[in-house]
Amino acid sequence: MEITTRDLWTVVHGMGFGALFMFAFSGALAELYRMTTPGAGYQPSPREQVLFRFYLGAMVALAWGAVLSGAYVVYPWYRAAPPAGADLADYPKALLVSTRRTSAWHTVGMEWKEHVAWLAPIGMSMVAFVFLRYGRAMSRFPELRLAALGFVLTALVATGVAGGFGALLNKYAPVRGGTVIHLVDGERGKADDAAPPLRP
Repeated sequence: MEITTRDLWTVVHGMGFGALFMFAFSGALAELYRMTTPGAGYQPSPREQVLFRFYLGAMVALAWGAVLSGAYVVYPWYRAAPPAGADLADYPKALLVSTRRTSAWHTVGMEWKEHVAWLAPIGMSMVAFVFLRYGRAMSRFPELRLAALGFVLTALVATGVAGGFGALLNKYAPVRGGTVIHLVDGERGKADDAAPPLRP
């Protein structure tokens, strides 16, 4: 079993940072709503408020990890220009824009990932800062509370669409190459003698 460094970074970007960030949204929305609802009978303890601050901080770190690893690690490999006569399978952007049938995957899908996905870490950073600053007192400022909830929902939508496009783009034009990392030896079969190794 083998994986290349570029495949590994794609997994870390999407399934590591991105998926964990998506999973955290339900907890963030529920707790933010519960802790800041005016007149609610629920009174979170100081310990619960501290834990929620750490939760939001972890979400911010995951969001920034997703967009920064995508923008500065995976995306340069995606947009690399192929030399003349190169196999376009090794150059995802060039492969997608080479035909009208697939060009929209770049012009719509990757453009969303490049630009709109930045709303997620920016929005969650704002929400975390506001909760750190006001905590339960947000319930006394309904406009601020609604804005924070709105930013969480905006970040959720931006992340969901970016993640969906990312999965589909990786299917049509995956980022490949790099050093091969050997993970596990499997049982040797007859087909192994004829199978070529992964391309670095």
